[in-house]
Amino acid sequence: MNDLILIGIDAIAIALLAFGIYFRRHRRRDLLVAFVGVNIGVLAVSLVLASATASIGVGLGLFGVLSIIRLRSTEISQREVAYYFASLAIGLVAGLGGANLPVACGLIALVVAAMAVIDHPGLLAAHRQQMVRIDRAIVAETELVAHLEEILGGRVHRATVVELDLIDDSTLVDVRWSPTSAARLAVAA
Repeated sequence: MNDLILIGIDAIAIALLAFGIYFRRHRRRDLLVAFVGVNIGVLAVSLVLASATASIGVGLGLFGVLSIIRLRSTEISQREVAYYFASLAIGLVAGLGGANLPVACGLIALVVAAMAVIDHPGLLAAHRQQMVRIDRAIVAETELVAHLEEILGGRVHRATVVELDLIDDSTLVDVRWSPTSAARLAVAA
């Protein structure tokens, strides 16, 4: 009976995580399908492992293998990696947690709530990260930061040169920055 309850809780949790939180905020259909598919697959396999004489180590090994296969197949952001692991964890907890239903439900709720809070658009909204290609090679760090602040309209907290091409006269920079209040107002208008 606990397994059926956990299957229902898993379905609600992954729907909330994938559709209610991730898709509404990020709109990547391909990853939505991946999160739900992996969750259901891990749930099914972990339910079978829980009913067999296999150890929890086998289930955790499956967790690792699935994540390595998926994460090597395409490039995804760190945020999406977090959603990926959350969907894996929910399926694993639901599949193996039948012996202690209240703890399993609490852990599933904790995973969904943590992702909802930590990925909320209002949390750290003033902090941005992006890759910027500048159409000239800039070697001096102070000149680079000043140029980035001018084109981005904000305060640069960190600028890491990823590529400096003196032949094609360009600079690729990973920038951590915050827009000024004037720039935030212009975007909001």
